[in-house]
Amino acid sequence: MQAIYEIMEFIFPYSWCDYTFMKNAFIAILIIAPLFGLVGTMIVNNKMAFFSDALGHSALTGIAIGVMLGIQDPVIAMIAFGIIFAYAINKIKGSDNSSNDTIISVFSSTSIALGLALLSKGGNFNKYSSYLIGDILSINPTDLLTLIVVFVGIILFWIFFSNKLLLISIDSSLAKSKDIKVKLVENLFIIIIAILVMISIKWVGILIINSLLILPAAASKNIAKNMRQYSILAVCFSIISGLSGLILSYYNGVATGPTIVIVAAIIYFITLIFKGKR
Repeated sequence: MQAIYEIMEFIFPYSWCDYTFMKNAFIAILIIAPLFGLVGTMIVNNKMAFFSDALGHSALTGIAIGVMLGIQDPVIAMIAFGIIFAYAINKIKGSDNSSNDTIISVFSSTSIALGLALLSKGGNFNKYSSYLIGDILSINPTDLLTLIVVFVGIILFWIFFSNKLLLISIDSSLAKSKDIKVKLVENLFIIIIAILVMISIKWVGILIINSLLILPAAASKNIAKNMRQYSILAVCFSIISGLSGLILSYYNGVATGPTIVIVAAIIYFITLIFKGKR
């Protein structure tokens, strides 16, 4: 890592690059921002913004269950519960019993209430309240290694399944006629979303995780002319938002996560203006 730090100090001779925690956060954003951009495009295409938001809220229950089971690392419990939670929603929302948004809303409100209730028992909630807003400045080299593994896994998934996901988002019946296992692909995709969301919450925060998934993709959709441009612009907007937000938060002394979201929102509104003119 020292060699990477020295290269960064040479490229960026600024005060923020004097600190190891800023360098780690910068590297983390370069790794995770493209994933938010790519996955976000398919979340927007498949109208799953509410779903990913509910998934973020479920993290509190995952943490609470992990605490009850004596699991030392809350992230492990969050990922396990997130996958189960996402699969359950995907399974039930395909039925005709209720509308999808109603089902997702019920799951979301129940999970966050249950998580808050369990964590508040014995006055332990303050210990985990940092997960609400996250802290990317706390990331360390071990966390970076985890992000690299997640990055490779999601990129491989994208290479093999992105076209199938696109076809499913356009017409699931047509996808079935092309011998695409729609349910399998959908379940794999929600697992990918669950892993990405739960891994990132520690640094991004439960309250704003969904914004980082949706805003870059939504901004890209405003001005993109084709799917290739849509994906590339979403990745670019995500990286720009992440790095700009990190550096602006350093100089202004404010929280990094919310600053990144504000930058992403500004980009979205700029693209919305261009869309209106076009």
